[in-house]
Amino acid sequence: MRRSYPCILLLLVLRFVSPAGFIGLGLSQEPPEPTASPLTITLQDALTRAHKYSSQVETANIATLLAKEDVKQAKAATLPTATGFNQFIYTEGNGTPSGVFVANDGVHVYNEQLVGHQDLFALFRRGPIRLAEASEAVARAKADIAARGLNATVIQDYYTIADSERRLQNAQQALKEAQQFLEITQKLERGGEAAHADVIKAQLQVQQHQRDLQDAVLALQKSKITLAVLIFPVLQLEYKIVDDMADLPLLPTLPEATAQMNANSPDLRAAQGSVSEAQLGVTVARYAYLPSFDLQVFYGIDANQFAAVSSVAQATGRSTLPHYEVTERQNLGYSASATLNIPLWDWGVIRSRVKQASLRAHQAEFELTSTQRQLQGELAAAWQEAQTALSQVASLRDSSSLSSESLRLTLLRYEAGEATALEVTDAQTTASQAHNAYGDGLLRYRVALANLQTLTGTP
Repeated sequence: MRRSYPCILLLLVLRFVSPAGFIGLGLSQEPPEPTASPLTITLQDALTRAHKYSSQVETANIATLLAKEDVKQAKAATLPTATGFNQFIYTEGNGTPSGVFVANDGVHVYNEQLVGHQDLFALFRRGPIRLAEASEAVARAKADIAARGLNATVIQDYYTIADSERRLQNAQQALKEAQQFLEITQKLERGGEAAHADVIKAQLQVQQHQRDLQDAVLALQKSKITLAVLIFPVLQLEYKIVDDMADLPLLPTLPEATAQMNANSPDLRAAQGSVSEAQLGVTVARYAYLPSFDLQVFYGIDANQFAAVSSVAQATGRSTLPHYEVTERQNLGYSASATLNIPLWDWGVIRSRVKQASLRAHQAEFELTSTQRQLQGELAAAWQEAQTALSQVASLRDSSSLSSESLRLTLLRYEAGEATALEVTDAQTTASQAHNAYGDGLLRYRVALANLQTLTGTP
């Protein structure tokens, strides 16, 4: 059967022209919808987000706010107070003006008074205020400790992702090199220039690097989950970070770090604040030995009728004048009282409380000394760790470059018949390990520097 040339031409077009080729024929497909690019997180973004969503930091901040309110309450406790006193007393009648209970001064008693109270000695006792301020300072220092501890954790998790990404790239490159070596051994085997054992060795190397690649992917996913828990309100994995591990910050000298720690360390400030708080606690406890002088002023109504002036004649209710009556009795007025309370005997309760406060002050001083020694030791260890990590970075970078060059030369020697397959696979393994070690070295320095900054209280 004969086919016309137009039909053959149409079949050729349908067989060989790609979908993109239909554009000229007016049969173009719909363009794919653009996919949203993953969120890029810098280190500063991660720190800001972590502080926003961290429960530990939020708890410490709330404790600071609570301590701030304690300061307000302590200041307010030294000032006069005013209260409204509202009371109605009903007494069973018995034919007398006062009723059954003489002290109630009438069957109906109305109390509507404005009461002002002031402890005069409290105006001069500043101990409770200073104690509350010291507690607030301790709370602020602890909030700073929580924030800086979170910073160190976020920095470590952030650069762990960067290191995992580098390891993933190294694993991909190692797999690519192993596959290329496998192709070389197969080619040489077909030409009779290599043994089948070399091909098997190359196949084993490819399989090992495939497993390493799977492990690298898993490690990256786990590290991203760890950071995502800290910086997102809802778990999110579609994000990427900025790898700036190679931009190494400067390391301060040990004397500089020590001076920074003594000036800015939140742990040291918290310990010092605890000492001040405990010492002020002794002062406040001793206040119980002193007398109190209360002044109260009353203004309002304390009468048998709820009125400023009684509209009907009322008996005085006094036992000395049982029949005396006042037609327009004034009910609205004022009175005042002054009370001096002097502590005389309490079975040693005040003395016991003062002793407790003194013991707390001694304990706080001991903890301050212990904290200073501990911080000095931790600072020295952290500084040595950072210095060692920094000094090894250049060597690790050179080892990474040299291992790549060694692999290239060994592969050339193998193709020339001067090296064995074992030497090539060893060079591949060495190169992969050197590349990973360089990334680990950068991560080690970043983590050590973050720990040092936490101890010194520097940003």
